[in-house]
Amino acid sequence: MGWLGKILTGGAVEAVVNGVERVGGVFKPNAEKSAQRAATRYIAAQGAYQAEFGGKGWFNSLVDGLNRLPRPVLALGTVLLFVYAMQDPIGFAERMAGLNTIPDQLWWLLGAIVSFYFGARELH
Repeated sequence: MGWLGKILTGGAVEAVVNGVERVGGVFKPNAEKSAQRAATRYIAAQGAYQAEFGGKGWFNSLVDGLNRLPRPVLALGTVLLFVYAMQDPIGFAERMAGLNTIPDQLWWLLGAIVSFYFGARELH
């Protein structure tokens, strides 16, 4: 066996490859190791989610469901007001005149409650 055979069968080639791999990892991260780290983070996040939200009772599920209602109810209610105004303009006008009799302080209070509710959810 010549000198080339000794180099190829020895650990010299493997040492060179490992060295190149380490130097290359400085400039471009290893895609497989990056994917493994991402998978580990994903599994940890899923475990935390399961620990926090898994195995809840019916009351907690009910409260969570109720907490999800205000935004869709407000959006659908606004659309339904337009539908109601087109179907029964006189009835709509009467109800809007009734809303006009509500004191300004109550409108401010309602605005503060809605603002704090949605503002707190946005900050959370």
